[in-house]
Amino acid sequence: MLTLYPTPLRRLLLSGALLLGLHLTAAAQDDLLQQLEQQSTTEAKPDFATGTFKGTRIVNGQSIETPASGSMQFLIGHRFGQLNSGAYNFFGLDQATIRLGLEYGLNDRLAVGIGRSSMDKTFDGFVKYKALRQHSGPHAVPVTVTLLATSTITTLKFPVGADRSTSSRMAYSYQALVARKFSPGLSAQLMPTLVHRNLVPLPGDDNDVYAVGGAVRQKLTKRIALTAEYYYVLSSTTANQTHNPLALGFDIETGGHVFQLHFTNAQGMVDPLFIPRTTGNFFKGDIFFGFNISRSFGLNHKKQ
Repeated sequence: MLTLYPTPLRRLLLSGALLLGLHLTAAAQDDLLQQLEQQSTTEAKPDFATGTFKGTRIVNGQSIETPASGSMQFLIGHRFGQLNSGAYNFFGLDQATIRLGLEYGLNDRLAVGIGRSSMDKTFDGFVKYKALRQHSGPHAVPVTVTLLATSTITTLKFPVGADRSTSSRMAYSYQALVARKFSPGLSAQLMPTLVHRNLVPLPGDDNDVYAVGGAVRQKLTKRIALTAEYYYVLSSTTANQTHNPLALGFDIETGGHVFQLHFTNAQGMVDPLFIPRTTGNFFKGDIFFGFNISRSFGLNHKKQ
């Protein structure tokens, strides 16, 4: 026997069921919209290329990489003498040129650095900004572009009677570093360069030296990569008096260190010291064996 509830009670039950159904439907719609929004946000996030080069230096020149935000890098650059200097100089090992440097990441895209080279007792400083970052996804960018400005001042004692003004000791370089990581193992970089010297070594030499550089990095194993770097000097007077800098080497990753071994015909380790001033012929044995060592220190302990 079916018992019918009184009319007011039935209306109350029906209203409650309807409200419960509407609430459950609205909650399900909110969950669905939230999932779709999260999926859309995930899909829209750019996938940035990392580790295009393992260090901030390729060999003599700089790479597009900058230290991480709050990270300090200590760098040691070392070049022995020329290999063809003979047994008396122990094939260059009796001689050495060294540069000590510090680089600091103000954020993930902007870095500053200072250094001191034994060559001409030169101090250098630079500002480096990663203007574009290679990434896939929406609005993909195929390359990373880093802008670099460097200045140097030599403190070498000039001969008696020579120009000793501060401005005559200054030189500057400006570069646009354009790199692409083609695969996990292969990266390449292009470096249009301008070097300005306030004082040139020879009469008629170029104060403004234009050059274009190229570099490549190919991983051989998980921790070892082959690197090559070359600068072609465009300014005719300087090009006729010097040789184009060429370098071949290996990058070796050892924990927090990057250890770079290389052979180059350039002795300087800052753009104004090697791009317009390389006098050795790589293919005639005027080769300097050297290495770069870099060590990173995290100075920003603030949790992200």
